[in-house]
Amino acid sequence: MDLNTITAHLTPRGREDLAAWRPGDAWLAGGTWLFSEPQPGVTRLIDLARLGWPPLEIDAEGMRIGATCTIARLDRAECPAAWIAAPLIGQCCRALLGSFKIWTMATVGGNLCMALPAGPMIALTAALDGTCLIWQRDGGERWLRVTEFVRGPQETALQPGEVLRRIDLPAEALRRRAAFRRISLSPNGRSGALLIGTRDAAGALALTVTASTRRPVRIAFPALPAAGALAAALADAIPPGLTHDDVHGAPEWRRQVTLLLAEEIRQELDGDARG
Repeated sequence: MDLNTITAHLTPRGREDLAAWRPGDAWLAGGTWLFSEPQPGVTRLIDLARLGWPPLEIDAEGMRIGATCTIARLDRAECPAAWIAAPLIGQCCRALLGSFKIWTMATVGGNLCMALPAGPMIALTAALDGTCLIWQRDGGERWLRVTEFVRGPQETALQPGEVLRRIDLPAEALRRRAAFRRISLSPNGRSGALLIGTRDAAGALALTVTASTRRPVRIAFPALPAAGALAAALADAIPPGLTHDDVHGAPEWRRQVTLLLAEEIRQELDGDARG
């Protein structure tokens, strides 16, 4: 879609070239949402693609994902064999339903910054202990966990003029056993619930709930809980007001499928441990 209110398009080559933020500015990465509907309040685009951020960096410490890394590039990541949670990457990439054009343009950072409940990159990075590096307007930086970064539908912790630089995933999280569950109202529909469970070598379980909730919810257990304890913990962590409600799923349905998928994850990770 043409954005007929734009009066300037800036292409900074380094952080020092980033223009002073002003009302009407918008960061441009993949642009798959920005150009999908009218943006009457936007008058200037600041293109992040020319900053040359590495899309992916993988080493013994873990994975660093540049905010401008595309979904297609992330899906091609070659991870160490010890990172047994790495299949979550492909599963979450495929949860973003779209054409190859979307995959090759949509960015990981854009998915987080849109903060839609069904954002699969939110689910992936929240489940794997992701932390966000944020560049501040004054030249400083700050770190936030993904679960703190995303506050609600299309609401993040970013202040005006701040930009998401990258998301770091620690190797320890990538070495955990993992289980993935997703459901939607139709085969090609937006996620109504997306849950990821991880279990470490000591037996601790972390369950991350997205899509059925307005923001990511993460629940940790020191050991695998019984079915009743898991259901009770979900009820405590997700009060009725936190359940998402839109055309992609009624709250009652989302609550029920969240309980069902969580129990499936519990049983799968219990079975893995017994095996």
